[in-house]
Amino acid sequence: MGLVSLFLGLVSLFSSLTVGSGIGANWGTQATHPLNPNIVVRLLRENGIQKVKLFDADYDTLRALGKSGIEVMVGIPNDMLAPLAAKMKNAEEWVSKNVSKHITTDNVNISSGFRYVAVGNEPFLQTYNGTFLSTTLPALQNIQSALIKAGLSNQVKVTVPMNADVYESANSLPSGGDFRQDIHDYMIPIVKLLSEYGSPFTVNIYPFISLYIDSNFPAEYAFFDGNASPVNDGGTYYYNMLDANLDTLVHTLQKNGFGNMPIIIGEIGWPTDGDRNANVEYARRFNQGFMSRIAGGKGTPLRPGPIDAYLFSLIDEDAKSVDPGNFERHWGIFTYDGQPKYLLNLGTTNAGQLIPAKGIQYQENKWCVMRPNARLDDPNVAASVSYACSLADCTKLGYGTSCGELDWKGNISYAFNSYFQIHDQQDEACKFPNLSTIVKTNPSQGTCKFDIMIQPYYGGADGRLPTQLGLVAGFALLLLTFL
Repeated sequence: MGLVSLFLGLVSLFSSLTVGSGIGANWGTQATHPLNPNIVVRLLRENGIQKVKLFDADYDTLRALGKSGIEVMVGIPNDMLAPLAAKMKNAEEWVSKNVSKHITTDNVNISSGFRYVAVGNEPFLQTYNGTFLSTTLPALQNIQSALIKAGLSNQVKVTVPMNADVYESANSLPSGGDFRQDIHDYMIPIVKLLSEYGSPFTVNIYPFISLYIDSNFPAEYAFFDGNASPVNDGGTYYYNMLDANLDTLVHTLQKNGFGNMPIIIGEIGWPTDGDRNANVEYARRFNQGFMSRIAGGKGTPLRPGPIDAYLFSLIDEDAKSVDPGNFERHWGIFTYDGQPKYLLNLGTTNAGQLIPAKGIQYQENKWCVMRPNARLDDPNVAASVSYACSLADCTKLGYGTSCGELDWKGNISYAFNSYFQIHDQQDEACKFPNLSTIVKTNPSQGTCKFDIMIQPYYGGADGRLPTQLGLVAGFALLLLTFL
């Protein structure tokens, strides 16, 4: 082999190794004012994040990722499982529109190496009460068949991101792992199909949730510092929940005949607000501990090799459902405007810390707050705050949160300002009856930041409805509240 050929071969080998390595991130877009996708792609690249997991197939998002070199896992929402399961044609049209088109026209890095279509998102979550049990497998089968028909099945793999509650342990140890009894017969054919086509098992693991739902959960066991009392499973010691949880899955797969199946952690992270345990200190500690493991290529006792994972999440989303808890809107390592929340070394750049988004345009420096002469016993207060919070984001208010130290006037002002900012600072959005006023002095206090919203982005193939249009109907409802 000539020197030139050898050099090119080494470059090709190096590229193939580096593209498939490194940390990924979940990029969600449930925000009232999402960032321009081009800004987000630049943010990903400048922070050395080489893989991204999406929850849908938004046109502008995929277009922005075109030619970026970033690996893509494109998602299919759960509400699309039924139509995809019902007709093969629907699956073929979805693959053509959301995979084939972007590969051929935009060079989205979805067509080679470790690239996936995520069919559903945690469809067997217990809180769904079996809604998607009968549609997940046929939707998966049809998408797989559509990829084969499109000639992409060797390049694009299917997977189904599952919550860690799809498996459990009979003896509370990893060695007792097996799929949950009530869904066992649903899981086996799904795993069998994934195995047949060389696809991975994707699982979302959240030590924070364990701490959130169980006050007796040992907090140190959620982190990676080795401070927790280890769990002894027949001579194998587990010093943190992640290792124990992941190896419970390994035992589960082994027990059912799929011991060599690759595993991806589809979501892992720690929120920074909305709960007493969701704070910047814990989030930095958890994510930095996890990133140090990634950088060191350290796996679990049963899978000691490097872990393939996607941090949850990239950016805060102020329009996410808070049914699981107020922390749901605060998983990002970046704030809503792409600014780092804390010092975090991903090990992917020379900076040693997160690099902020560039080119952000903000609205004016003005805020909506409670009038100085307004009274707490005003009969309009309760209805106004309730209305504002129902259509804005008050998840930073409450015990143990970043705004938990505000007095009653500060809480009301925060609610008013959130509504005002989300509705693009229009005067009508700060006309709570005899209670509110617009000020130019920043009312932020201590750890509680009164945000100024970024300029709205109207993009996508269908466009995004301007916030102003929703304000007209919304403010009419507000007026009716006080009639």
